[in-house]
Amino acid sequence: MANDLLSVAGWYLLPNLVTGWLQNILYTLLTRAGDPKPSPRSPRYLRDRKRIHVCVILAYLAYTVYEADYQLRREGDFYSALGVGHDVDDKGVQSRFRRLTVLNHPDKHTGPASQLPQIQAHYISLQLARDTLIDPAKRFAYSRFGPAILTPSWRACKTIKDYTLHGVQQTALYYFASAVGLVLVSVLGYLQQGKYWRYVAMAALGCVEMGTVMAPATPGWLEWVNTVVGLVGREPYLPFQMLALLRKLGITFFIALSQLGPLLQGPEVAAPEGEAATAQQLDRLDVLARTADQEVSRLMGLELTPFLGERSGLRDLRESVKEWLVQNTVRNDPEVKAAVNTVLARRRQEGSPGVGT
Repeated sequence: MANDLLSVAGWYLLPNLVTGWLQNILYTLLTRAGDPKPSPRSPRYLRDRKRIHVCVILAYLAYTVYEADYQLRREGDFYSALGVGHDVDDKGVQSRFRRLTVLNHPDKHTGPASQLPQIQAHYISLQLARDTLIDPAKRFAYSRFGPAILTPSWRACKTIKDYTLHGVQQTALYYFASAVGLVLVSVLGYLQQGKYWRYVAMAALGCVEMGTVMAPATPGWLEWVNTVVGLVGREPYLPFQMLALLRKLGITFFIALSQLGPLLQGPEVAAPEGEAATAQQLDRLDVLARTADQEVSRLMGLELTPFLGERSGLRDLRESVKEWLVQNTVRNDPEVKAAVNTVLARRRQEGSPGVGT
């Protein structure tokens, strides 16, 4: 349950974070020098974010399925621990265990004493695998319910019927709790996309699992899956491994559907028309300002070219420009203009000579 909660949290945090990072990186790499990046509310920015977000969600969906499969393979099973096939008989199990005993029995250990506890634990796991696979009831239950049958809650089970009834009860409890959780999440306003198909998929998955755990032999659909898996050189799945993978796939698919639905059903929510036009005009104005600044710098460099080799001429030019700037600033000052206009008006009224009409 804790792993499922972490998976859900990862689904809601990682895709959004990765989408923002990827979009910034792509704009940095693909935007030409001097061109502005699309503004966050522009149609292009929203369109690109939508496409990147869809790709990230699909990639994360594939990764979670791969991670679940990798975890199952890493944990292994009793068959792989003994190195035997799923169709091995009791004699084959006993024969293989005797060979492993010769190699892994703690009494035959001659190495460092620090390795002895690890060797003892490994030998105990081999004994547990042997004892489970040579017992028909335990072997039947292990292939459908996995290592859970070794926990204290299963100790009262002795026959195939006992294991099947207990396993059906556990499976029904799991799907009942999952259905209540889905209903509660929907009532709270989450996972609104594809609610109907989510319930249908959960009901179908529950029926498949019930049929698998109660089947007297390996279901035909699982044999077909193992045939395909064998073509790529992978070990076949036991029923409990495939069911665990289907549960993981169901959870991740439900969450992915809730995020992909809004992205695939409707167009991206663009900025209002007036704001989008304003953003585009500001982007064009920024480009024009940068271009004008570069052109002015280039022209100034051309105008100053004759003075580059003459320090005195360059100094005189600087002084002249400085004086012109001061005079222009003083003359353009509002108070100075007002004072000059007052003096000129007084002179016109007095008819002072020297003042032009």
